[in-house]
Amino acid sequence: MTFLYLGALLLSLAGLAILDRRFRLAFWADARRASLSVGIGVLGFLLWDLAGLGLGIFARGGSPHMTGILLAPELPVEEAFFLALLCYTALLTWRGLERRRR
Repeated sequence: MTFLYLGALLLSLAGLAILDRRFRLAFWADARRASLSVGIGVLGFLLWDLAGLGLGIFARGGSPHMTGILLAPELPVEEAFFLALLCYTALLTWRGLERRRR
């Protein structure tokens, strides 16, 4: 069991949080709205993943860099953090472009 991939995801999320704090784009502008945005996105993607796993479209695959901890059969814990990273990046990009446009 290794935490290399999970650690990289957490480090990346921390970097996004630093950018967010510096420019007050999402959580430092309105924590409630940002939490809802990221949370709904992660939940939606997790449901998508579960549907894909249930239909046999997706599979976990093997990697020596993952913890091996599963949220559900074939759904590694790292997937939730990856989806949070994806949604947070999208939110910060959207808010940054929106601010620049104004």
